[in-house]
Amino acid sequence: MKILVLGGAGYIGSHVVKDLLANHMEVVVYDDLSTGSQQNLFEKAEFIKGSILDYPALLSAMKKNIDAVILLAGKKAVGESMENPEKYALNNLSGNINVLNAMAESGIKKIVFSSSAAVYGTPQYLPLDENHPLNPMSFYGFTKAEMEKYMQWYDKLKGIKFVSLRYFNAVGYDEEGSIRGLEQNPQNLLPIVMEAISGKRNSMSVFGNDYDTRDGTCIRDYIHVSDLADAHTKALLYLDKNEQSLVLNLGTETGISVLEIIKETERLTGKTVPYKIAPRRPGDPAIVTASAKKAFDALGWKATHSGLENIILSTWRLYQ
Repeated sequence: MKILVLGGAGYIGSHVVKDLLANHMEVVVYDDLSTGSQQNLFEKAEFIKGSILDYPALLSAMKKNIDAVILLAGKKAVGESMENPEKYALNNLSGNINVLNAMAESGIKKIVFSSSAAVYGTPQYLPLDENHPLNPMSFYGFTKAEMEKYMQWYDKLKGIKFVSLRYFNAVGYDEEGSIRGLEQNPQNLLPIVMEAISGKRNSMSVFGNDYDTRDGTCIRDYIHVSDLADAHTKALLYLDKNEQSLVLNLGTETGISVLEIIKETERLTGKTVPYKIAPRRPGDPAIVTASAKKAFDALGWKATHSGLENIILSTWRLYQ
């Protein structure tokens, strides 16, 4: 199969490209490098510099005998989406609708979409499964939920089949160290911990230590990015064999607290993580964990790289 990976120079995208190439697929990366890195490009994958907001360029890329699209191009910072919804509406809605329209015009019938656990909002029960009501607490989560609705309509009206992958917390780097581009201005916990111990920031904040959890800090489901990449390849293979769209959670079914990540990082690196306790952030649930049973049943997928030690060490190797 020949796959167009939109956002393939980004953190998750580059790991997806690596996995596709390892599975002998032909890959075209399309990325505007606004958040992706030239360091994350592979020689074996063709690269086109372009934006999903540029419809003619997008359409031109899709007319290269593409069999399927993986859509990872989008903005992903929850806090920023609440302060600058215009940016997220433009990229995560208008840009992604451009993708669906270009696919319809090009006759491409398969897409794997990067969604998010942010579509669920505050958990009504745990672990979260795909039947949980959707009630996003951020504009970012809203854009992901809306795109899933658009894809359902394009499935009905245009025959475009999709697998929407609802990621939980993506962490880690490939164990071989072939992906070297660090995230710029990271918003997620583990890169912030790494910046704190490597001197890139003086201190970090732990938002709340009075939650009803085992150590008072928030618990999240952290999944290694190589496991996410494997799920994208398996989703493509599923679409190649089945004429049916799917929505799937990608998580580990276990939760790790903020302090557990900090303490294990200190143990594994021998360094002290400078942190201070800050007030809770609005809308932060105490615990979020996933049920990934549906992904196992449909794709035969299971997280195998997501042990806490591997998550931390694979990230620390780059920050060293």
